[in-house]
Amino acid sequence: MKISYNWLKQFIKTDWTSEQTSELLTDLGLEVEVVEKYESIKGGLAGVVVGHVLTCEKHPDADRLKVTTVNIGLEAPVQIVCGAANVAAGQKVPVATIGTVLYDKDGAEFTIKKGKIRGQESHGMICAEDELGLGTSHDGIMVLAEDLVPGTPASEVFQIANDEVFEIGLTPNRADAMSHFGTARDLRAGMLQRGVNIELITPSVSNFRVDMRTLKIDVNVEDNHLAPRYCGVTISGISVHESPSWLQDRLKAIGLTPKNNIVDVTNYVLHELGQPLHAFDAAKINGKVIVKTVAEGTKFVTLDDVERTLHKEDLMICDEKGPLCIAGVFGGKKSGVSEGTTSIFLESAYFDPVSIRKTAKRHQLSTDASFRFERGIDPTITEYALKRAALLIQEVAGGKITSDVVEVYPKKVEDFSVLLNFSHVSKIIGQEIPKDTIKKILVSLDIKVNSVSDTGLGLTIPAYRVDVQREIDVIEEILRVYGYNNINFSKKFNATVANSPRTEDYKVQNVIASQLNSQGFHEMMANSLTTAAYAKLSASLKEEHNVSMLNPLSSDLATLRQSLLFSGLEAVSYNINRKNSDLKLFEFGKTYHKYLNGYEEHKHLSLLVSGNRNKESWTSAQKTTDFFLLKGYVKAILSRLGIEKIGNAPVQSDVYSEGTAITYNNDILVEMGVVKKPILKHFGIKQDVYYADFNWDLVLKIITGKIKYTEIPKYPEVRRDLALLIDEKTTYESIFNLAKQTEKTLLKDINLFDVYQGNKLPEGKKSYALSFTIQDNTKTLTDAQIDKIMSKLQQTFETELGATLR
Repeated sequence: MKISYNWLKQFIKTDWTSEQTSELLTDLGLEVEVVEKYESIKGGLAGVVVGHVLTCEKHPDADRLKVTTVNIGLEAPVQIVCGAANVAAGQKVPVATIGTVLYDKDGAEFTIKKGKIRGQESHGMICAEDELGLGTSHDGIMVLAEDLVPGTPASEVFQIANDEVFEIGLTPNRADAMSHFGTARDLRAGMLQRGVNIELITPSVSNFRVDMRTLKIDVNVEDNHLAPRYCGVTISGISVHESPSWLQDRLKAIGLTPKNNIVDVTNYVLHELGQPLHAFDAAKINGKVIVKTVAEGTKFVTLDDVERTLHKEDLMICDEKGPLCIAGVFGGKKSGVSEGTTSIFLESAYFDPVSIRKTAKRHQLSTDASFRFERGIDPTITEYALKRAALLIQEVAGGKITSDVVEVYPKKVEDFSVLLNFSHVSKIIGQEIPKDTIKKILVSLDIKVNSVSDTGLGLTIPAYRVDVQREIDVIEEILRVYGYNNINFSKKFNATVANSPRTEDYKVQNVIASQLNSQGFHEMMANSLTTAAYAKLSASLKEEHNVSMLNPLSSDLATLRQSLLFSGLEAVSYNINRKNSDLKLFEFGKTYHKYLNGYEEHKHLSLLVSGNRNKESWTSAQKTTDFFLLKGYVKAILSRLGIEKIGNAPVQSDVYSEGTAITYNNDILVEMGVVKKPILKHFGIKQDVYYADFNWDLVLKIITGKIKYTEIPKYPEVRRDLALLIDEKTTYESIFNLAKQTEKTLLKDINLFDVYQGNKLPEGKKSYALSFTIQDNTKTLTDAQIDKIMSKLQQTFETELGATLR
């Protein structure tokens, strides 16, 4: 944002240098990135003076050149060779002296040097208006007024405008400072804090009056939510032409190109007060002005000659025949002001910021008006800015006010109420600021103090401060005006040692992250914002449970995720598309859900495994990832966390084609399995992906107890193997459960180490080779005890499963 210092001084009469002012603005949070000089004529005509032509003789060796002697205010006149046909003795002319830098029409500079032209010395140049940048004529030299004194600087004769322009890196929350008035308002508060008592001057509109009521245009606002306040007035008998130089210089200084006096005034008020305005050619308005949305797909040609297709939510300014303007964003081609315009309808409004931002984004339009509307302007100055602009238009374009101000403002935009606690101010800032100073700062920021107590203040925040709605926002305002540099810091170094339990979330995460990293996993961090369409990929996710953003950046970032799977699959797809197909990824993250009784968020740990287990090598054969590898990683995590007494249950989520769930006290602790092909196809993934989802909230709850340990057994364990011929439908799980029921005390472990199915076995049969680990923690087992246990197991398998020994 560019701020003209001369313009700023119209609101605050100060003799501060630009360096002092820029330093204070930066301290206030309006960071001045650079201060540039502005001159209405590039170079400021430095070195150009008034000259008096004393003599003018024909050049002895050139028919078209003349040799002149010119008094430029020095002790002796200088000789200048001139080629202009209209140069003559007795004239007062502009002279560029030796060393003067001038600029051509393209901005390229050239320096006036002493030289010889056809044998005659020339000590300067008598200039035409285009050579000085004062016009476009090159018919001859400029002839000045006869009463000018030789040697007078040309910058004084032509009243060159000089200015200093602040380039401010404005943060998006400071909508209140997006104007010269807003910046002056902040500057005044800062100066008051520094002991400079200064008045804030606002342009007067007391001269506004209706000259005649001959052109009334009614206004109908159909949607008061999208347009809470709308004002308009007509001005007739205007003359559209170039703006006066003072107005052009103001706009040029901040980087705007003047158009015509009407448009320039609307731009001037926009940058002066922060209120966007729009002028319609009143002759092109059919009937009344209607503020409404139009049908989806309506075509509309904007000022840049582009035909745009309107959305059903775009707020439009219309007449009885159709759209005239995209409200708060861009004007229409047919209703704009032209050289033939003699009467206008001038609009000033407050539009819903969200609506304007969405419209501007949909049509990829970013204008000075939309930039302010979408951040929130001051709803209280709508009429004031309209009157200010009307008076300026009368000043630069003539005309008469031909209607009363039409205003539609059914519900006033209310100020905000905030309670401020003095102890909170001291706690946040780190230093106690006197209560009187706090009140003084708040008053300087137009914040009303409604009530005062020993503990705090009751405040009313003006509506234009859309970024100050909480106590912490008020504290920030106090701090920035008081001055960050005025906060004292202790010379002592203070450190606190907090005793946090080993089960603190971040500590447990670090332990598991280190373990997964050692196993070849890479940690990922996905965006919590995602598309609402992902809820359609799984029946276990409900669209009505989506937590939707009020102001989404795009449809792809419109909701908070209900599952870590889909953002993980985005990462898998991204890597596979870049020839990185062997993946082990994990993420700690949250999911978000909306229910009838409110909102919930849950912490998860997700694992994603796909591709080959290891990198290709001549020392080992390639082997693809499978479910059992994923299960091993899951069991290793639970083991590292010391979580035992787990059970198995059917997987509940339908994102898996095959899977299982691990439970703890009947609660789902982990779900894992193979992701369904249709889901993978949605992300363009052709290889299998294995996914595990930990309920991290439950994990933390489980491990918050005391540390448990098991003593190393003093007595040896014994292993016995059985090769069982069983029905092919019999599962390892059923064998495992039968064995545990048969011998609950001494049977420590069961392991399936070989499976065989082939032609040598009877049809419908398979062979399982199992190992059984037996141990007594109180004594050494005898052969008789071991044989008895194995016999009992064998008999149980034969009876319950129809198994036989091979």
